[in-house]
Amino acid sequence: MTPDLECVDLVKRFGDTTAVNNVSFTVPPGSFFSILGPSGCGKTTIMRMIAGFLDPTSGDIRIKGGSVLDTPPNKRPVNMVFQHLALFPMMTIAENIGYGLRRRGMPKAEIARKVDEALDRIGLPGIGARKTDELSGGQKQRVAIARCMVLEPDVLLLDEPLGALDLKLREHMKVELKALQAAFDTTFVYITHDQSEALVMSDQIAVMSNGQFEQVGRGQDLYYRPETPFVAGFIGESNRWKGRIERVEGDALQLRTDSGLAMRATGAGLVQGARAEIFVRPESIRLAASADALSGFDNQLTGTVTSLLFNGAASRVLVQDDVGETLEVTLPQSGEFSSLQRGDAVHIGWGAGQATCFGAA
Repeated sequence: MTPDLECVDLVKRFGDTTAVNNVSFTVPPGSFFSILGPSGCGKTTIMRMIAGFLDPTSGDIRIKGGSVLDTPPNKRPVNMVFQHLALFPMMTIAENIGYGLRRRGMPKAEIARKVDEALDRIGLPGIGARKTDELSGGQKQRVAIARCMVLEPDVLLLDEPLGALDLKLREHMKVELKALQAAFDTTFVYITHDQSEALVMSDQIAVMSNGQFEQVGRGQDLYYRPETPFVAGFIGESNRWKGRIERVEGDALQLRTDSGLAMRATGAGLVQGARAEIFVRPESIRLAASADALSGFDNQLTGTVTSLLFNGAASRVLVQDDVGETLEVTLPQSGEFSSLQRGDAVHIGWGAGQATCFGAA
Protein backbone atom coordinates (compact mmCIF):
# COMPACT_ATOMS: atom_id res chain seq x y z
CA MET A 1 0.00 0.00 0.00
CA THR A 2 1.38 3.40 -1.01
CA PRO A 3 1.97 5.66 2.02
CA ASP A 4 -0.07 8.88 2.16
CA LEU A 5 3.13 10.72 3.08
CA GLU A 6 6.76 9.81 2.67
CA CYS A 7 9.73 11.99 3.58
CA VAL A 8 13.10 10.75 2.34
CA ASP A 9 16.47 12.00 3.67
CA LEU A 10 15.08 15.47 4.44
CA VAL A 11 17.69 18.11 5.21
CA LYS A 12 17.10 21.80 5.89
CA ARG A 13 19.91 24.24 6.60
CA PHE A 14 19.64 27.92 7.49
CA GLY A 15 23.14 29.25 6.87
CA ASP A 16 25.46 27.27 9.15
CA THR A 17 22.58 25.84 11.20
CA THR A 18 21.14 22.43 10.30
CA ALA A 19 17.52 22.52 11.48
CA VAL A 20 16.57 19.12 10.02
CA ASN A 21 19.28 16.52 9.59
CA ASN A 22 18.59 13.60 7.24
CA VAL A 23 15.09 12.67 8.47
CA SER A 24 13.11 9.87 6.78
CA PHE A 25 9.66 8.52 7.68
CA THR A 26 6.48 7.13 6.11
CA VAL A 27 2.88 7.64 7.18
CA PRO A 28 0.36 4.94 6.14
CA PRO A 29 -3.12 5.93 4.88
CA GLY A 30 -5.65 6.93 7.51
CA SER A 31 -3.20 7.05 10.42
CA PHE A 32 -2.40 9.57 13.13
CA PHE A 33 1.35 10.35 13.11
CA SER A 34 2.89 12.74 15.63
CA ILE A 35 6.29 14.44 15.74
CA LEU A 36 7.12 15.09 19.38
CA GLY A 37 10.01 17.14 20.66
CA PRO A 38 11.11 20.21 22.61
CA SER A 39 10.96 23.73 21.17
CA GLY A 40 13.62 24.34 18.53
CA CYS A 41 14.18 20.66 17.65
CA GLY A 42 13.10 21.11 14.00
CA LYS A 43 9.57 19.70 14.01
CA THR A 44 7.86 22.87 12.70
CA THR A 45 10.50 23.10 9.96
CA ILE A 46 9.50 19.61 8.78
CA MET A 47 5.83 20.62 8.80
CA ARG A 48 6.52 23.77 6.78
CA MET A 49 8.49 21.78 4.20
CA ILE A 50 5.61 19.30 3.80
CA ALA A 51 3.15 22.20 3.38
CA GLY A 52 5.44 23.85 0.81
CA PHE A 53 6.22 27.02 2.79
CA LEU A 54 9.92 26.02 2.91
CA ASP A 55 12.05 24.22 0.33
CA PRO A 56 14.27 21.39 1.64
CA THR A 57 18.02 21.79 1.21
CA SER A 58 17.97 18.17 0.02
CA GLY A 59 15.72 15.11 0.15
CA ASP A 60 12.24 14.37 -1.17
CA ILE A 61 8.63 14.68 0.00
CA ARG A 62 6.09 12.33 -1.61
CA ILE A 63 2.33 12.35 -1.19
CA LYS A 64 0.47 9.26 -2.46
CA GLY A 65 3.74 8.18 -4.08
CA GLY A 66 4.36 11.38 -6.09
CA SER A 67 6.99 14.01 -5.27
CA VAL A 68 5.56 17.44 -4.41
CA LEU A 69 8.85 19.36 -4.33
CA ASP A 70 7.92 21.31 -7.47
CA THR A 71 4.28 21.80 -6.40
CA PRO A 72 3.37 25.19 -4.86
CA PRO A 73 1.65 25.19 -1.44
CA ASN A 74 -1.83 25.98 -2.79
CA LYS A 75 -1.67 23.04 -5.21
CA ARG A 76 -0.49 20.41 -2.71
CA PRO A 77 -3.10 17.91 -1.40
CA VAL A 78 -2.41 19.00 2.18
CA ASN A 79 -4.03 21.46 4.57
CA MET A 80 -2.73 22.94 7.79
CA VAL A 81 -4.33 23.82 11.15
CA PHE A 82 -2.30 26.27 13.25
CA GLN A 83 -2.36 27.00 16.99
CA HIS A 84 -3.91 30.38 16.18
CA LEU A 85 -6.84 29.11 14.15
CA ALA A 86 -7.12 32.11 11.80
CA LEU A 87 -10.92 31.87 11.48
CA PHE A 88 -12.43 34.91 9.77
CA PRO A 89 -14.41 36.86 12.43
CA MET A 90 -16.53 38.76 9.89
CA MET A 91 -17.81 35.50 8.33
CA THR A 92 -20.39 33.05 9.64
CA ILE A 93 -19.29 29.55 10.58
CA ALA A 94 -20.72 28.19 7.31
CA GLU A 95 -18.84 30.86 5.32
CA ASN A 96 -15.64 30.01 7.17
CA ILE A 97 -15.97 26.30 6.42
CA GLY A 98 -16.94 26.91 2.79
CA TYR A 99 -14.20 29.48 2.13
CA GLY A 100 -11.82 27.13 0.33
CA LEU A 101 -14.63 25.61 -1.72
CA ARG A 102 -15.70 29.08 -2.91
CA ARG A 103 -12.10 29.78 -3.91
CA ARG A 104 -12.27 26.64 -6.05
CA GLY A 105 -15.43 27.91 -7.78
CA MET A 106 -17.73 25.14 -6.53
CA PRO A 107 -21.49 25.76 -7.04
CA LYS A 108 -23.31 27.25 -4.04
CA ALA A 109 -25.68 24.32 -3.55
CA GLU A 110 -22.75 21.87 -3.48
CA ILE A 111 -20.88 24.07 -0.98
CA ALA A 112 -23.94 24.22 1.30
CA ARG A 113 -24.27 20.42 1.20
CA LYS A 114 -20.59 19.85 2.00
CA VAL A 115 -20.63 22.42 4.81
CA ASP A 116 -23.70 20.78 6.41
CA GLU A 117 -22.00 17.36 6.16
CA ALA A 118 -18.86 18.72 7.80
CA LEU A 119 -20.84 20.33 10.64
CA ASP A 120 -22.57 17.00 11.26
CA ARG A 121 -19.27 15.16 11.38
CA ILE A 122 -17.72 17.56 13.88
CA GLY A 123 -20.81 17.28 16.09
CA LEU A 124 -22.04 20.87 15.56
CA PRO A 125 -25.07 20.53 13.24
CA GLY A 126 -27.19 23.58 12.52
CA ILE A 127 -24.80 26.29 13.74
CA GLY A 128 -23.69 27.49 10.29
CA ALA A 129 -25.40 30.89 10.59
CA ARG A 130 -23.61 31.82 13.83
CA LYS A 131 -20.46 33.93 14.09
CA THR A 132 -17.16 32.51 15.30
CA ASP A 133 -17.06 34.72 18.41
CA GLU A 134 -20.14 32.86 19.69
CA LEU A 135 -18.16 29.62 19.89
CA SER A 136 -16.12 28.11 22.70
CA GLY A 137 -12.42 27.34 22.18
CA GLY A 138 -13.11 23.67 21.51
CA GLN A 139 -15.87 24.49 18.99
CA LYS A 140 -13.56 26.89 17.14
CA GLN A 141 -10.99 24.10 17.00
CA ARG A 142 -13.50 21.76 15.36
CA VAL A 143 -14.61 24.43 12.88
CA ALA A 144 -10.97 25.04 11.87
CA ILE A 145 -10.56 21.32 11.22
CA ALA A 146 -13.85 21.16 9.28
CA ARG A 147 -12.70 24.08 7.10
CA CYS A 148 -9.70 21.97 6.10
CA MET A 149 -11.54 18.66 5.80
CA VAL A 150 -14.17 19.88 3.30
CA LEU A 151 -11.27 20.31 0.86
CA GLU A 152 -10.60 16.55 1.18
CA PRO A 153 -6.83 16.76 1.63
CA ASP A 154 -4.73 13.59 1.49
CA VAL A 155 -2.86 14.80 4.58
CA LEU A 156 -3.91 17.23 7.33
CA LEU A 157 -1.03 18.96 9.12
CA LEU A 158 -1.67 20.18 12.67
CA ASP A 159 0.87 22.53 14.25
CA GLU A 160 0.42 22.62 18.07
CA PRO A 161 -3.35 23.16 17.59
CA LEU A 162 -4.27 22.72 21.26
CA GLY A 163 -1.61 25.05 22.65
CA ALA A 164 -3.94 28.02 23.14
CA LEU A 165 -6.63 26.06 25.03
CA ASP A 166 -6.98 25.82 28.80
CA LEU A 167 -5.92 22.56 30.47
CA LYS A 168 -9.36 20.99 30.93
CA LEU A 169 -10.41 21.73 27.35
CA ARG A 170 -7.06 20.47 26.05
CA GLU A 171 -7.65 17.13 27.83
CA HIS A 172 -11.11 16.90 26.24
CA MET A 173 -9.89 17.88 22.77
CA LYS A 174 -7.22 15.15 22.77
CA VAL A 175 -10.00 12.57 22.75
CA GLU A 176 -12.09 14.60 20.29
CA LEU A 177 -9.26 15.00 17.79
CA LYS A 178 -8.60 11.27 17.72
CA ALA A 179 -12.31 10.65 17.13
CA LEU A 180 -12.42 13.30 14.36
CA GLN A 181 -9.43 11.73 12.65
CA ALA A 182 -11.19 8.35 12.67
CA ALA A 183 -14.49 9.92 11.47
CA PHE A 184 -12.88 11.64 8.47
CA ASP A 185 -10.46 8.71 7.90
CA THR A 186 -7.81 11.22 6.84
CA THR A 187 -4.10 11.01 7.59
CA PHE A 188 -3.16 13.44 10.37
CA VAL A 189 0.43 14.62 10.90
CA TYR A 190 0.56 16.35 14.26
CA ILE A 191 3.42 18.24 15.88
CA THR A 192 3.62 18.96 19.58
CA HIS A 193 5.98 19.40 22.52
CA ASP A 194 3.33 17.86 24.81
CA GLN A 195 4.01 14.14 25.29
CA SER A 196 0.53 13.51 26.70
CA GLU A 197 -1.09 14.76 23.46
CA ALA A 198 1.14 12.51 21.37
CA LEU A 199 0.72 9.43 23.57
CA VAL A 200 -3.08 9.67 23.78
CA MET A 201 -3.82 10.33 20.10
CA SER A 202 -1.12 8.81 17.92
CA ASP A 203 -0.77 5.53 16.08
CA GLN A 204 2.94 6.29 15.64
CA ILE A 205 5.16 8.90 17.30
CA ALA A 206 8.54 10.22 16.18
CA VAL A 207 10.55 11.66 19.06
CA MET A 208 12.78 14.44 17.72
CA SER A 209 15.86 16.13 19.16
CA ASN A 210 18.40 18.49 17.57
CA GLY A 211 17.09 18.03 14.03
CA GLN A 212 16.96 14.22 14.09
CA PHE A 213 14.51 11.46 14.97
CA GLU A 214 15.65 9.62 18.09
CA GLN A 215 13.02 6.86 17.85
CA VAL A 216 9.79 6.16 15.94
CA GLY A 217 7.19 3.80 17.34
CA ARG A 218 3.93 3.30 19.20
CA GLY A 219 3.48 5.15 22.46
CA GLN A 220 3.88 1.89 24.39
CA ASP A 221 7.23 1.19 22.70
CA LEU A 222 8.59 4.65 23.46
CA TYR A 223 7.42 4.49 27.07
CA TYR A 224 8.43 0.94 27.99
CA ARG A 225 11.27 0.32 25.52
CA PRO A 226 13.14 3.60 24.91
CA GLU A 227 16.15 3.21 22.63
CA THR A 228 18.11 6.31 23.69
CA PRO A 229 18.66 8.25 26.92
CA PHE A 230 16.85 11.24 25.40
CA VAL A 231 13.66 9.20 24.79
CA ALA A 232 13.87 7.61 28.26
CA GLY A 233 14.12 11.05 29.85
CA PHE A 234 11.66 12.89 27.61
CA ILE A 235 8.74 10.42 27.60
CA GLY A 236 7.10 10.13 31.01
CA GLU A 237 8.77 10.78 34.36
CA SER A 238 11.91 9.00 35.54
CA ASN A 239 14.31 8.81 38.42
CA ARG A 240 17.73 9.06 36.81
CA TRP A 241 21.31 8.53 37.91
CA LYS A 242 24.78 8.47 36.44
CA GLY A 243 27.22 5.80 37.51
CA ARG A 244 29.77 3.15 36.53
CA ILE A 245 29.21 -0.49 35.59
CA GLU A 246 30.90 -2.92 37.99
CA ARG A 247 29.81 -6.26 36.51
CA VAL A 248 28.15 -7.48 33.28
CA GLU A 249 26.33 -10.80 32.77
CA GLY A 250 24.65 -10.62 29.36
CA ASP A 251 22.07 -7.84 29.62
CA ALA A 252 22.13 -7.98 33.45
CA LEU A 253 24.27 -5.26 35.01
CA GLN A 254 25.62 -4.49 38.45
CA LEU A 255 26.52 -0.83 38.82
CA ARG A 256 27.17 1.91 41.33
CA THR A 257 25.83 5.43 41.04
CA ASP A 258 28.05 8.46 41.57
CA SER A 259 26.47 8.91 45.01
CA GLY A 260 27.45 5.35 46.01
CA LEU A 261 24.10 3.57 45.51
CA ALA A 262 24.55 -0.07 44.37
CA MET A 263 21.97 -1.12 41.78
CA ARG A 264 21.06 -3.95 39.44
CA ALA A 265 19.81 -2.94 36.02
CA THR A 266 19.44 -4.10 32.41
CA GLY A 267 21.06 -2.75 29.24
CA ALA A 268 22.58 -4.03 26.01
CA GLY A 269 26.07 -3.47 24.64
CA LEU A 270 27.63 -2.20 27.87
CA VAL A 271 30.97 -3.27 29.34
CA GLN A 272 32.52 -3.37 32.80
CA GLY A 273 34.01 -0.03 33.82
CA ALA A 274 31.88 1.99 31.39
CA ARG A 275 29.97 5.11 32.44
CA ALA A 276 26.20 4.70 32.35
CA GLU A 277 22.87 6.52 32.73
CA ILE A 278 20.11 4.70 34.61
CA PHE A 279 16.36 5.40 34.44
CA VAL A 280 13.67 4.03 36.79
CA ARG A 281 10.06 5.17 36.49
CA PRO A 282 8.24 6.27 39.69
CA GLU A 283 5.42 3.76 39.10
CA SER A 284 7.95 0.89 38.80
CA ILE A 285 9.03 1.35 42.43
CA ARG A 286 7.11 -0.66 45.03
CA LEU A 287 6.39 0.97 48.38
CA ALA A 288 6.16 -1.25 51.46
CA ALA A 289 5.88 -0.94 55.23
CA SER A 290 8.44 -3.72 55.82
CA ALA A 291 11.42 -5.20 54.04
CA ASP A 292 9.76 -8.65 54.04
CA ALA A 293 7.21 -7.44 51.47
CA LEU A 294 10.02 -6.74 48.99
CA SER A 295 11.82 -10.10 49.16
CA GLY A 296 11.59 -10.72 45.39
CA PHE A 297 13.00 -7.36 44.27
CA ASP A 298 16.58 -6.98 42.95
CA ASN A 299 16.93 -3.48 44.40
CA GLN A 300 15.80 -2.69 47.94
CA LEU A 301 16.24 0.46 49.99
CA THR A 302 15.03 1.99 53.22
CA GLY A 303 14.30 5.68 53.27
CA THR A 304 12.39 8.59 54.74
CA VAL A 305 9.46 10.42 53.17
CA THR A 306 10.56 14.01 52.58
CA SER A 307 7.54 15.26 50.65
CA LEU A 308 4.01 14.26 49.63
CA LEU A 309 2.91 15.28 46.11
CA PHE A 310 -0.85 14.73 46.28
CA ASN A 311 -2.62 14.61 42.91
CA GLY A 312 -5.49 12.15 43.32
CA ALA A 313 -4.79 8.90 41.47
CA ALA A 314 -1.42 10.30 40.28
CA SER A 315 -0.10 11.05 43.79
CA ARG A 316 3.59 10.54 44.53
CA VAL A 317 6.04 10.76 47.42
CA LEU A 318 9.67 11.79 47.55
CA VAL A 319 11.80 9.32 49.50
CA GLN A 320 15.38 10.04 50.60
CA ASP A 321 17.57 6.94 50.94
CA ASP A 322 20.58 6.24 53.19
CA VAL A 323 23.13 7.74 50.77
CA GLY A 324 21.18 10.97 50.35
CA GLU A 325 19.52 10.18 46.98
CA THR A 326 15.91 11.37 46.58
CA LEU A 327 13.58 9.08 44.61
CA GLU A 328 10.12 9.84 43.31
CA VAL A 329 7.69 6.98 44.01
CA THR A 330 4.09 6.66 42.77
CA LEU A 331 1.59 5.92 45.53
CA PRO A 332 -0.53 2.81 44.87
CA GLN A 333 -4.17 3.60 44.12
CA SER A 334 -5.35 1.05 46.69
CA GLY A 335 -5.24 3.76 49.36
CA GLU A 336 -3.14 1.66 51.77
CA PHE A 337 -0.60 4.53 52.07
CA SER A 338 -3.15 7.36 52.23
CA SER A 339 -2.05 8.24 55.77
CA LEU A 340 1.67 8.44 54.88
CA GLN A 341 3.30 11.58 56.24
CA ARG A 342 6.52 13.47 55.88
CA GLY A 343 9.18 11.91 58.11
CA ASP A 344 7.76 8.36 57.92
CA ALA A 345 10.23 5.51 57.34
CA VAL A 346 9.42 3.34 54.31
CA HIS A 347 10.89 0.47 52.30
CA ILE A 348 11.08 0.65 48.51
CA GLY A 349 12.12 -1.84 45.86
CA TRP A 350 12.22 -2.41 42.11
CA GLY A 351 13.39 -5.11 39.71
CA ALA A 352 16.49 -5.01 37.53
CA GLY A 353 14.15 -5.12 34.53
CA GLN A 354 12.61 -1.81 35.59
CA ALA A 355 16.03 -0.06 35.64
CA THR A 356 16.88 0.82 32.04
CA CYS A 357 20.56 1.54 31.42
CA PHE A 358 22.36 3.35 28.59
CA GLY A 359 26.00 4.13 27.98
CA ALA A 360 26.69 7.69 29.10
CA ALA A 361 27.97 10.18 26.54
